[in-house]
Amino acid sequence: MAASLDIDDTHDLLSVATLAQRTSSVLERLRDSARSARADDRREPTFPIGKAADLVGRTPAAIRDAEKDGRLPPPPRTENNRRVGYTLAQLNDMRGLFGTRPWRAADDPCCVVAVQNFKGGVGKSTLSVHLAQYLAIQGYRVALIDCDSQASATTLFGYVPDLDLTEDDTLYPFLRQEEMTSLEYALRKTHFDGLELIPANLRLFQSEYEIAARMARGQGGLIDRLSQGIASIADRFDVIVLDPPPALGAISLSVLRAANALVVPVPPTVMDFSSTAAFLAMLDETIETLAERGFAPTLKFLRFVASKVDENKSMQKELLNLMRTLFGHAMVRTPLKDSAEIDNATARLMTVYELDGPVTSSAVRNRCLTYLDGVNAELELDIRAMWPSHLGRLRKEGLA
Repeated sequence: MAASLDIDDTHDLLSVATLAQRTSSVLERLRDSARSARADDRREPTFPIGKAADLVGRTPAAIRDAEKDGRLPPPPRTENNRRVGYTLAQLNDMRGLFGTRPWRAADDPCCVVAVQNFKGGVGKSTLSVHLAQYLAIQGYRVALIDCDSQASATTLFGYVPDLDLTEDDTLYPFLRQEEMTSLEYALRKTHFDGLELIPANLRLFQSEYEIAARMARGQGGLIDRLSQGIASIADRFDVIVLDPPPALGAISLSVLRAANALVVPVPPTVMDFSSTAAFLAMLDETIETLAERGFAPTLKFLRFVASKVDENKSMQKELLNLMRTLFGHAMVRTPLKDSAEIDNATARLMTVYELDGPVTSSAVRNRCLTYLDGVNAELELDIRAMWPSHLGRLRKEGLA
């Protein structure tokens, strides 16, 4: 019997190794045959002059005048002399000229927002990446740190994580080597001006065991390691978005310790609502435990986002109303509805914000953008409310 088990175990291990090799080979072929989706070939999104003016906070006429008198470079044009869209980098140059950059003041705290739930499949990475890109489009300096070894957020930036990246490109070296003092090494530019990424890959999973083992040996300070890393780069950014694993492990605890804001995506289904209830109970216990050890997180805001919403389903409508009653003002008013536009963009390793045009139809795309912008605009308001330098402007805008 023992010999039979040994043979079966060996056979299973060989099968797994073979399957892993085959899938890696297929991924590499997909990567090579679809180079336009890869990170190093991505193009910045572009904006027509009307949209550019809205984003910059000036009129189209003001932009044209600045181009005519040389304060801005001449507008990009096609061979037929037609004006083409402005890139995000050009928008940020305009913001610099017109004094409309929305950055925080140097003495305002950097917003470190974790998009977290302990259940997978709730739209966590989708929300993280679209939030980071939305904030970059608005002109903020943003970093997205992928803390999840599944690397979904990294993939949406065009990387095949375990082919394009090594463990040295991720958080892994910093988490395991206490002599390292900065996360600067892992930051990489993206095709969104003002947005940088610390990617992840499967090797990051190994750090869960290593950190947990070292904490069990009494090295409790390791839970502060991510906070230290974020502090080393925080002066360069207005907002740092964290995409943690969907589990309560060592990295998730480190994310909770590092964050000063928490966004919880919750699809309005019975299973997801039940899971979120358990998440909140565990979160409460975890915060108490961290507080007892001197590592209590200080959350400036906690918000819930109804994700993957299908209001054609009566049960979802009922649960959505229940969530609004339970969570009150902590609930983001705009639901993030399920959309084929997001699904199709994701299949291209992209996001809705970077597609040149609709994958489905203009109507579907416009609805999807309305929901995405609505959610992200509410979260942007919460972020700005953290900054004393923005309070006067918020009052003037009637938002505070």
